[in-house]
Amino acid sequence: MIKFNIPPCIGKESEYIAQAIESHKICGDGAFTKKCNEWIEEHTHTAKALLTTSCTHATEMAALLSDIRPGDEVIMPSYTFVSTANAFVLNGAAIVFVDIRPDTMNINEELIEAAVTPQTRAIVPVHYAGVSCEMDKIMEIAKRHDLTVIEDAAQGVMSEYKGRPLGTIGDFGCFSFHETKNYSMGEGGCLLIRDKEMIEKAEIIREKGTNRSKFFRGEIDKYTWVSAGSSYLPSELNAAYLYAQLEQAQKIYDDRMRSWNLYYELLSPLAGAGSLSLPAVPDGCKHNAHMFYIKAADLKERTALIQYLKEQEIFSVFHYIPLHTAPAGCQYGRFSGEDIYTTRESERLLRLPMYYGLTPEDVRFVCEKITQFYR
Repeated sequence: MIKFNIPPCIGKESEYIAQAIESHKICGDGAFTKKCNEWIEEHTHTAKALLTTSCTHATEMAALLSDIRPGDEVIMPSYTFVSTANAFVLNGAAIVFVDIRPDTMNINEELIEAAVTPQTRAIVPVHYAGVSCEMDKIMEIAKRHDLTVIEDAAQGVMSEYKGRPLGTIGDFGCFSFHETKNYSMGEGGCLLIRDKEMIEKAEIIREKGTNRSKFFRGEIDKYTWVSAGSSYLPSELNAAYLYAQLEQAQKIYDDRMRSWNLYYELLSPLAGAGSLSLPAVPDGCKHNAHMFYIKAADLKERTALIQYLKEQEIFSVFHYIPLHTAPAGCQYGRFSGEDIYTTRESERLLRLPMYYGLTPEDVRFVCEKITQFYR
């Protein structure tokens, strides 16, 4: 049986968790949380990284820091996870969905400006599969209309756009360390902050609205409630698990990339024959092998392929149901322009098994069975 995903475990996770337990500091912002924050800051060159309980919560923090309020509008693709929208809906904003590009499944940067209204406050590009959106164009539009850019880089750790790490180009970036991601802490995320002037406000929001972070740094003699906030600190046990992987981030990256490249090589003949489509990585984009997907001809063919692979004990999955078609999407948002690609391409896409430790033999077996299906 070839599973769709196995959470990464590189070797020192148990040792580091034991160290956290022995330190008698297992709540948030212990030694391992700080090590994770420092690692992310060093490798992304962002002004500040703050580990959070999830990418959802990192995005909620970004919405609060961006002062999103009722009546505001936020532009994003419909082809994304529900958390991308929920973070802004919770603050009373309306979501404006924009169609995607069929090559990368990312928001179509050429359609964003037409969706801007006097109520627009932010653009949220989602870097699907760790492949960057066209950030130069998006940042240009944001500057022209004085909009905040919040990168949903949930799948983008170790990915880059023109040499810049994803999550560091916009005003805020949001990482995920969910068990399905390249680097995991079970449930967890991180908020990346570009503007140093926003760091103190972010720390207060993350620490339940208190200035507790300043107290622990010795900058004040007691801490108190100073603003609205919530509890966005992950457990030190989760951070310890994650840090073991961050120490070996390149090893995990290289392992996944080998699997990705082998999939691409073995399935290219089918793509060349027009049987299926393979992922596209535009020039200037360095991806992280977060996922490998193929596209069938249509929904019917994809459904048949999923069933066929399941019969071969290969577990593959489709991905997002477009948010604008969901009940909450109809209630809280609207689609700008025409849905040409979002629904059609989402019904074609099929994700193949991809995880750290996936063997070349398993990749070859998956590709062999896909080839048999099309023959």
